[in-house]
This record gives sequence, structure tokens and C-alpha cells, in this order.
Amino acid sequence: MAALGLRAPGLLPPLRAPLRGCLGPCRLPGSPGAVPVPVPVPVPVPVPVRAMAGHNRWSKVRNVKGPRDAERSRLLEKMARMLRAAAREGGPDPSLNPGLAAVVAQCRTLNVPKATIEGALRSVRERPAGGSQLLLTARGPGGSLVLLDVRTDNVRRSQAELRTLLQRHGAALTADVHHAFEAVGVVRVSGRTLGLEAALDVAAVAGAQDVAEDEDELKFLCAPSALGSVRQHLAAAGLRPISATLEFRPRSALALPDGPRAAAERLLRALAEWPDIVRIVHNIQDVPAVTRGGHSAPATTRDHQ
Repeated sequence: MAALGLRAPGLLPPLRAPLRGCLGPCRLPGSPGAVPVPVPVPVPVPVPVRAMAGHNRWSKVRNVKGPRDAERSRLLEKMARMLRAAAREGGPDPSLNPGLAAVVAQCRTLNVPKATIEGALRSVRERPAGGSQLLLTARGPGGSLVLLDVRTDNVRRSQAELRTLLQRHGAALTADVHHAFEAVGVVRVSGRTLGLEAALDVAAVAGAQDVAEDEDELKFLCAPSALGSVRQHLAAAGLRPISATLEFRPRSALALPDGPRAAAERLLRALAEWPDIVRIVHNIQDVPAVTRGGHSAPATTRDHQ
């Protein structure tokens, strides 16, 4: 029957070749004595990983753009506070408020967006009340003295936060050192169209007491009561006043040893980053500015911007 190629019903065809993987005589799976057929395990093929090109874009964003944006944000917030304070003192119309007009001119010099200026003035028109200017003094490391011009909408909160910051740097608020600083009117003129000798002649006619050079600006110093008239005389003389503000300067300078000097510099940097402070004046001798306009050294008086 098998020779004739016939298959009986129920019988499987004969195996022509042994099954792969048999270790001995092959038997059908499930038959008595069948040997388990090993199942081959797939071996994972390694996928080549392509290394990414090295770059420091995130490093630049974190170390350069981040601090720059933060400093710009603090500047805009400080100028907005100064605008609100000046508007509350003399009204929100710059044409009728010389102090506000000076702050607006300073904002334009610093490229403050027009929307920021208009928003600050609009907030004063909508809420005339509120907002305060504080002149606080502190005694820092080594007996150094610091005068702080603070603009805030919450006096209690600002004083509490300032006390904590000063205490962290070995300083404290004090009310008995105002005599160490004197008030002076400062009119800033943009550009260096005049030499120092010619500027002194103009200052004598305008009623200013002295002239100081500050990079690309001239500063005309006068008595606080003569601030408005000096600004008007300088404008009539063809100069371009960009600000007319009341500032303070120390009556004497204090030399500090290296240890207290370093601690005082850390304090000034921390104060410069506090958003409620718009101006810092100190009596520490030969301390470099943290940033341009960061704080005032005894030789010059600069706005903290």
C-alpha cells in the first residue's frame, strides 16, 4: 500500500528528513518519548547611536540671556515705580509736572517701552491714592552708611523685607545717620557738546554751583530749591536736559579694610537687585559700581536704574 503511494486514512505522511533541533531520534510532538524541541531565542541586533553635535545654546540662554532679561525686567519695574511716584506727587500730566517730565525723559533715554510709561500713568489716574516714597538709612559692615530711596505700594511689607535682607548681610536700618548725607539738585544734560570750561560758564549764568562729567553726560549741581530754574536756564541756553532730580551724596568718604569692604560690596549687590529700591547712595570710598547706575560712590552720584 505504501509502495503504491496510497495513504491509509488517519495516517500521517512519512518523515523525509529529521526535524531541525532534534537531539536524538526525532519523534512527533506529543508522542510518547518525544524530546522537546529547543526554541531559538532571538538575539537583539545593536542599533548604532549617532552622537549629537556638541553645542552650548542652553548654556548661553542660561548664563547670558537669562540674567540680561532679569536685569531688564528690574529696570522696567523700577522706572514704573518712579513714574507712579512722580505722578502722584505732581499729577500725571508731564506738561504740568516737571518732575514727571524728567522721569519720562529718563525712560526714553533707557528705551523704556511706551506701553510701560502709559500703563504707569494710567494706573495713577485710575488710583490716585496709594504709593509712598521712603528715604531709609542703614548701617552696614565696617560702619559704612547706606541711604536707600524706596518706592512702594506697601510700606510695612517693604520695611519687613528690607530688614530681613539687611540682617542677612550684617546690616540694619537706623534713623540717626541722615546728617551724613546732603541733598543736591542734579540736572543731567545729554551729549558732550560743551567742554568743561564752557559748561562752568553756563552753570554760573544758570545758577548752578558746579559741573561734573559722567561718561557722555554733564551733570549740573545746584541747591535743591534752584532745581527747576537751573533746568529752565539750561534749556534756554540750547542744551538738552534729560532729567532734573533731587539726589543725595555723602559728606565724607569711609575707607574700609578688605574683609568689611567685601561684605559691604555683597550688601550693595543684594540691595541693587531688590525691586523696591530705585536709588542707592553710600559713603564707601573707591567702591566700583555693580552695574552702570548700580549705586553711588562718594566721587559721583548716580541713579540706581
